[in-house]
Amino acid sequence: MQTPLPTAVIVLAAGRGTRMRSERPKVLQALAGRPLLAHVLETAQELKPAALRVVYGYGGDAVREALVNEPVDWVEQSEQRGTGDATRCGLTGLPAEMRAIVLCGDVPLMQAESLLPLLEETEQTLSLLTVELADPTGYGRIVRSNANGEVVAIVEERDATPQQRQIRETNTGILAAPVGLLRGWLEQLRPDNAQGEYYLTDVVAMAVAAGYSVRAHRLSDPLQASGVNSFVQLAEVEQIWQARARDRLLRQGLAMPVPTRVLLRGQVEHGRDCSVDVDCVLEGRIELADRVRIGPGVVLRNVTVGSDSVIAPYCVLEDVELAERCQVGPFAHLRPGTRLAPGARVGNFVEMKAATLGRDSKANHLSYIGDAQIGERVNIGAGTITCNYDGERKHPTKIADDAFIGSGTQLVAPLSVGEGATVGAGSTLTRDAPARQLTLARCRQQSKSEWRRPGLTPDPGSAEDRGEGPSRGHTEE
Repeated sequence: MQTPLPTAVIVLAAGRGTRMRSERPKVLQALAGRPLLAHVLETAQELKPAALRVVYGYGGDAVREALVNEPVDWVEQSEQRGTGDATRCGLTGLPAEMRAIVLCGDVPLMQAESLLPLLEETEQTLSLLTVELADPTGYGRIVRSNANGEVVAIVEERDATPQQRQIRETNTGILAAPVGLLRGWLEQLRPDNAQGEYYLTDVVAMAVAAGYSVRAHRLSDPLQASGVNSFVQLAEVEQIWQARARDRLLRQGLAMPVPTRVLLRGQVEHGRDCSVDVDCVLEGRIELADRVRIGPGVVLRNVTVGSDSVIAPYCVLEDVELAERCQVGPFAHLRPGTRLAPGARVGNFVEMKAATLGRDSKANHLSYIGDAQIGERVNIGAGTITCNYDGERKHPTKIADDAFIGSGTQLVAPLSVGEGATVGAGSTLTRDAPARQLTLARCRQQSKSEWRRPGLTPDPGSAEDRGEGPSRGHTEE
C-alpha cells in the first residue's frame, strides 16, 4: 500500500483586490482583528507541510512585514498574470515527488480537516475541492462528462456558455496534485481567455486529456469556501467567523447574555462561571480565571484576569495582568505593563501605565499612575498624579506599604514615599517623603482683595468699590 506524498502548501496571495477600492493588499484586510492571510496560514500549518510557500505580489513589502514571524518561504510574482502563473512561481525548486496543495489567501474560513482528502491520494491524481451553491454567480463551474459524471474541466464564469452558467457545482480554487505533474501542466498554459491570464483551472482539462484521473471532493460546509473580493463579502465572512467563535465559547461555558453584541478578535480561555456582558471587544490572548465578570462596553487586549475579579463597564485594558479579587472601573484605562496584585482596586477615570498596584491597595478616583511601583494597602487619593515624564525621559515613583496619598497630590518623579508615610492633600512633592511621617508641600494661601479679573463685574458691597480703599487688616506686599 502506497503512503501519501510529502505535502507542499502553496498559498496564492499576490492579488490587489481592486473591487475593495483600497490601497491595502487584499490579503491584509482584517478578519477578526487579523489579516486574511494569517487565517489561511494557520490552517496550512495544521497540515504539517514539508514546505509552506506564499506567493506575493501587490504590496509585497507590506505583506511580508505584516506576517514577518510566520514560518513561510516567500516567493514573488513580479507581474500578476493569473493564478496559473502564481502557482508556477510557488512550485519553483520543489521536488517532483511532493504533492502540492494550492490554497487561496482570500479564503480564510477553510478548515484543515476539509483539505485532508485531497492530500491522502496515493495515485497520480489531480484532486479538487468543490462546493455546490444556490447562487454560483462569479465562480468557476465544474463541468462533468455526461457518461460517468467525471470532472472534465473548470470553466470561469466570464468564459462559460449560458448552459454552463446553470451549473451549481463550483470551484473553490483549491486543488492538489503531484508537483512534477502540476509543473508540467502549468508550463503548457496559455492566456486564451477573456482576462488574458494564465488560469490554474485550465490544468484540469490538461489532466483529463493526458489520461489522468481528476477527483472532485465536494465540501460539506459551503461557508468554508467563502472568498473575499469586496468589503461586502468581508463583512459576511466576519459574521460567519464571529458566530462560530461565539458558539464555541458558549458551548464551553462562557456566559454571554447577548452573544451577538460581543466582538471576538483573538483567543479566549476561561474558567467556570465567567460572564461577558454586551458591547465588549476581546482582542489578542484573553485568559479569564474562575468567576470573572466583565461589564458592558469593556475592551480587553492581551489581558489575564484572576479569579473573582470584576471589570466594571466601559474600561479599556491592554497588556495587563490582574490577580484574584481585583476590581477595575468603571471608566478606567489600564495601559501596557500594568499589574494589579490580589485585592487591588482601580476606580473610575483612573489611568495606569507600566505600574504595579500592590495587594489590597486602591486608586479609586480620577488619578494617573505611570511608571510606578506601589506597595500593599496603599491609598491613592482622588486626583493624584505621578509626574513621570520630564519631556525627554520617564522616571519611576515608588510608594511603600501602608502609605496614604492625599487627594490632589502631584508626585514629581523620580520619587519615593516611605512605608506608612502620609502625604497631605494638595501637596506637590519633589523630594522623597520619609516613612511614618506627615509630609506637606503647599504654598501659603493668600487672598488679594484689590485684584480683579478682567471683565469680571465688581462686587458693589466691597469697601474698594465704595471708594474706601483696601479692606481693614490687609497688608500689601
